[in-house]
Amino acid sequence: MRSQIISVATGSRETVHDITPACADFVREQGEDGLLHVFVPHATAGVVLMELGSGSDDDLLAALRELLPADDRWRHAHGSRGHGRSHVMPALIPPYATVPVVGGRLALGTWQSIALVDLNVDNPQRQVRLSFLSD
Repeated sequence: MRSQIISVATGSRETVHDITPACADFVREQGEDGLLHVFVPHATAGVVLMELGSGSDDDLLAALRELLPADDRWRHAHGSRGHGRSHVMPALIPPYATVPVVGGRLALGTWQSIALVDLNVDNPQRQVRLSFLSD
């Protein structure tokens, strides 16, 4: 297994951040068939495979705002208002994804991208571990 950590600046607002280019660069360096495993070692972030742009990322954030409102209902209550929802989000959006790699290229569908989802406005910098598994 080969592994690399990338840093992602998510800023101080909820975000769906496209990490597909960094993932593509990493697997291109491997140059062979295998699996890319993407893992976010944070308790308040997740990874999705979805279409980005065309409003899809905003739709995902809107859906998460409805499912997990940023209000005072959360028992986990340190940090910004509604911070506890960020700790519940990984139960809905896992902190990992695995993508096939063929000939050093991500085998994503036509409209699929790999994105980091972060609702935690208290943590503007994230780490993402990219791991490549092959024979």
